[in-house]
Amino acid sequence: MLSDIEIAQQAKMLKITEIAKNLGINEDDIEPYGHYKAKLSEKLFSETADKPDGKLILVTAINPTPAGEGKTTISVGLAEAMAKIGKNAVLALREPSLGPVFGIKGGAAGGGYAQVVPMEDINLHFTGDMHAITSANNLLCALLDNHMQQGNALGIDQRRIMIDRCLDMNDRALRNIVVGMGGKVNGIPRQDSFRITVASEVMAILCLASDLADLKKRLGNILVAYTYSGEPVYARDLGAEGSMTALLKDALKPNLVQTLENTPALMHGGPFANIAHGCNSVRATKLALKLGDYCITEAGFGADLGAEKFCDIKCRFAGLKPSCCVIVATIRALKYNGGVPKTELTEENTDALKKGIVNLKTHIENMRKFGLPAVVAINRFHTDTDAEIQVIKEFCAEMGVEVSLAEIFAKGGEGGTDLAEKVCSVIEKSDGSAAFHQLYDTELSIREKLDIIAREIYRADGVNYTSQAEKAIAEIEKLGFGNTPVCVAKTQYSLSDDAAKLGKPENFRITVRDVKLSAGAGFVVALTGDIMIMPGLPKAPAALKIDCDNNGNITGLF
Repeated sequence: MLSDIEIAQQAKMLKITEIAKNLGINEDDIEPYGHYKAKLSEKLFSETADKPDGKLILVTAINPTPAGEGKTTISVGLAEAMAKIGKNAVLALREPSLGPVFGIKGGAAGGGYAQVVPMEDINLHFTGDMHAITSANNLLCALLDNHMQQGNALGIDQRRIMIDRCLDMNDRALRNIVVGMGGKVNGIPRQDSFRITVASEVMAILCLASDLADLKKRLGNILVAYTYSGEPVYARDLGAEGSMTALLKDALKPNLVQTLENTPALMHGGPFANIAHGCNSVRATKLALKLGDYCITEAGFGADLGAEKFCDIKCRFAGLKPSCCVIVATIRALKYNGGVPKTELTEENTDALKKGIVNLKTHIENMRKFGLPAVVAINRFHTDTDAEIQVIKEFCAEMGVEVSLAEIFAKGGEGGTDLAEKVCSVIEKSDGSAAFHQLYDTELSIREKLDIIAREIYRADGVNYTSQAEKAIAEIEKLGFGNTPVCVAKTQYSLSDDAAKLGKPENFRITVRDVKLSAGAGFVVALTGDIMIMPGLPKAPAALKIDCDNNGNITGLF
């Protein structure tokens, strides 16, 4: 059996100019990065402004196992399958982060015969967006420290710095550091920290900005610190927004690539869903809606994370109205949620499956709370048995939801035609865009919004707050930012904030340990449980399997 990278390396890619031409994009509107990837010009947005929007399809999932359940693979395969049944579909996906690529999960460009290519480029440096975001964030940090070193005219309290540096790599040693050591010329000594780039506010801003002017305004609104007298200091007070925008002007342009079957894909932005808002850029999604009759996008991890944030944050800011959602599930993950150890997931166990299927039930119910009709996509593994598949089919029939057995990993688009037809049928019968709505009103208090998410989505009994969280909420509301959406940072493995509580936990409360203001992004972040904004590498990271020979051929990337 070929590995993902071997399949990708054998792909017959079209030149990116051909992919663009097939979408009706003029050669003048693309900025090639080599032969197989390109940025799309700013001019293209105005040229397509009067075109009608296609149908927006959200791909989400149940709570996964640590290996992930193939949500990107299903997204890619669904777009390819749409082409197989004669539909014009465009993918709108996130860019992978180097953290997972070299950490636990490996690459994030799909898998098997449903991948986005060039796979190596996409999973590594791609078009440099991640580096630009990292540089802009760290420029702001450097300007802040330099301001304090050069006389501190604003009176910034170095004990109350609200931003941290970032790096697009899992590096636990940088979670808590001390900077400014080594004498007077080296800056003001203070405690600092790093977060992974995809959890930075600059990443969120890039993904939510509507254009360059909006990007610049949002960057200026980043809360960076407080003064000794307790007044807020924003990036605009340091004069940082102009130079940050200069670093990000090209990164703001969506990237055009293709699938193994030459279906067009816009990959742009990559915030994590467990510690950020988990969706690709608004600009890429809106452009994909203009370029295709269907736009297929995904939101990270389970529906309790990415899909909730997609609906309550991204769609709210961008005015998007999805027509349908696809909930990806695997039999192995449902058995995992039913209590089966990771080492025994390949063995038939219908009892555990029936126990764990309550996780799927909860996600279906939750998507209906947003007014969205759902189609369940079972990402089939070769270890799935007929008896287990029958359990899923009977369950979905009882729930009144369409289910499709997707063999996309093994067969590409051909393995997803049933899914594509069912998605189109559901949209034709009950287009969810008319009934779609957010879960809460932003005018509610931060506590009220968190309570609604906890009770309605996680099925918790309520929310507990540490004294630090209570203090932070009071401060944020005093600044006038209490009427923003909330972005919950939470484990992806459970509906609760405890990764060990699988299935559908009961009789629990969510604990919010701190709340951070992302004024530029336009939301507040609630940190729950022991979630880390700078992940660490596992004992045997994926990086140990990745190699490059003397001819520049990469191996071990998956």
